[in-house]
Amino acid sequence: MPFRGFFSAVFLLAAAGPALANDSTANFAAGGLVLAKTDMIEMRREELSIGLDRIRVEYEFVNVTDEPVTTTVAFPLPEIEIDPFAGNVDLPSDDPDDPFLFETTVDGKPVQMAIDRTAYRDGRNVTERLAKLGVPLAPFGDGVIAALDALPEADQRSLVADEIAVVNEYDAGKGWERHLAPNWSLRLAYHWNQTFPPGRPVSVTHSYKPSVGSFVSTEVGAGYQSPEEARQFRARYCVEDDIVAAVKRAGAKAGVEGGSYQDRYVDYVLTTGANWARPIGTFRLIVDKDAPKNLVSFCASGVKKIAPTKFEVVYKDFVPKEDLHVLILVAPTGE
Repeated sequence: MPFRGFFSAVFLLAAAGPALANDSTANFAAGGLVLAKTDMIEMRREELSIGLDRIRVEYEFVNVTDEPVTTTVAFPLPEIEIDPFAGNVDLPSDDPDDPFLFETTVDGKPVQMAIDRTAYRDGRNVTERLAKLGVPLAPFGDGVIAALDALPEADQRSLVADEIAVVNEYDAGKGWERHLAPNWSLRLAYHWNQTFPPGRPVSVTHSYKPSVGSFVSTEVGAGYQSPEEARQFRARYCVEDDIVAAVKRAGAKAGVEGGSYQDRYVDYVLTTGANWARPIGTFRLIVDKDAPKNLVSFCASGVKKIAPTKFEVVYKDFVPKEDLHVLILVAPTGE
């Protein structure tokens, strides 16, 4: 049964950003980090707390063999793509090595993670090419445009011809300017080597600031959507009729479509949690609405309200089949 609820707050966050991934074991293959299944380690417990300001994930792993197991535990991010002309992506930090302000502990002690960085353009790995030219791999990092502009003309033409960079011309009030802009995406994978002793639970905790997508109004009941677009949007977030009705009532009262609600989107990749020896023993999800009067919708069953702004889902022997998509409709000020 899909879930819906209400909360209120006003956040002005940037445009849609990437989802974040679950923990998985990993090994290394040509081209970078590759996720792999393991039959030696169980995920006994996962507790996932999602809010607009912070995501926190607590895991309990157990080595089910009779010997210590040392493996690479990875937390990969999806590709971070930047519009070369607008640059409209919500990244909590402009640090090219830590855009999501990660904090990780194992059994309560901080972990120093290594980071794999790869740059892609239309599925082509362009990491080595950019590195040889001395261009930073993060398309959102400081200095990347200056580095592209400083390249010899032949290298600039080559990057533009291969659509790795684009020409961006504009007048910002100081006369006509011409620059190269990055047209590639970045993949980051955080990883560390972890030894799991036989039989003893190991606690791993991640905390980070999410990338939150936003829209200046709401797509719920939007008149400009085609029937198929509306169906797909409602299916993604399991938006039920009562939420659509609430938005329409607010719109009629305010005299504006959508009732001045603003959409916020938080995505989380659950499906990599299926990479362990057995199903996740206990999976607990908490979604924090932040305040009572806004609307929230996501696909789940057995949802319980446990606090004025918090909702809980608990599954036993859980095998994630789909990723999680949370829609939050921020109510207008004064609601």
